[in-house]
Amino acid sequence: MYLKICLGAAIAAALCAPAYAHEDEEKSPRAMEHAPIGVMGDHRHKKGEWMASYRFMRMDMDGVRDGTDSLTPDQVATSVPNRFFGNSGQPPTLRVVPTQMTMDMHMVGGMYGLSDRVTLMGMVNFLSNDMDHITYMGGMGTNVLGGFSTSSEGIGDTSVTAIIGLDDGSRAGRQINLNLGLSLPTGSIEETAQILTPMGMTPSPRMPYAMQLGSGTFDVKPALTYQERSGRLGWGAQASAVIRLDENDEGYTLGDRFAATGWIAYEVESWISLSARLKASSVGQIEGMDPAIMAPVQTADPDNYGGETVEALFGVNLVGQEGALRGHRLAAEVGLPLYRDLNGPQLETDATFTIGWQKAW
Repeated sequence: MYLKICLGAAIAAALCAPAYAHEDEEKSPRAMEHAPIGVMGDHRHKKGEWMASYRFMRMDMDGVRDGTDSLTPDQVATSVPNRFFGNSGQPPTLRVVPTQMTMDMHMVGGMYGLSDRVTLMGMVNFLSNDMDHITYMGGMGTNVLGGFSTSSEGIGDTSVTAIIGLDDGSRAGRQINLNLGLSLPTGSIEETAQILTPMGMTPSPRMPYAMQLGSGTFDVKPALTYQERSGRLGWGAQASAVIRLDENDEGYTLGDRFAATGWIAYEVESWISLSARLKASSVGQIEGMDPAIMAPVQTADPDNYGGETVEALFGVNLVGQEGALRGHRLAAEVGLPLYRDLNGPQLETDATFTIGWQKAW
């Protein structure tokens, strides 16, 4: 319910926000002309203008949460049922427990102003995932057999987007944009790794869904963004979604994703601004199941994905204004969780970090 309220507020802000015109158009680039670096597709460009960008995002996950409650690995191993129990070699409870995961994402993008109202954007991702596990001895109890780590890396899904201006450009410093995006399934969903089973064996099966590199489906990515600045203050809001169009070749569909975010920024000087942002997200469970993913671990269960989260983020935007650095933008943002209600048990996100470079010409 709270997410619907946030989405409604973000859309209402975009469509009904009052206009506060900036006093004049600055010839030099300003730090506050762009949203915080973690907001994608926030602005458009003039006809014929290009922009190149690079972002690096790290997500750190540590500890297990079910709903709003934290669980120890021993609690998971002794009390969480294994949905695959009854199949050959499958114990009644989960005997392999993830303890932490790091996801690194490199995002290379480009934008082109098709007209003053329409900007085209494309982005390619490269992912690197690492997850640590504890393996308990087969049967019951809390005797630890050992530990192991899995990893996957490669090209993720690719996105193409049209950013369409809904404002008439009459007010300097304001943009209202509709994003119509499509995600292409270029990331692998067949990654494998060597594991340690509760029986002491070390096979190399297909890894669970969290360690795959893509969705395997074509996904629609709409968004509505409003941002404006007046004097040293800037503010904005965005409502966005990722809607899966069909199940993939392995027989499952990742959960749809809905998010709403709002931010405020203060321009310390024309070349540097500081921002604070709130983001609320809701992600659905996985529908269907990959028959090649079956193990006594929480990440193998499609029901243990998604949930609702609220995050606070703090950022800085820098822009070069003279000489060789003119027009080069460098920005960073750190995110910390405020609320997590997960369709668990699953690893909980403790922090996110994004840093990025942009240059328009």
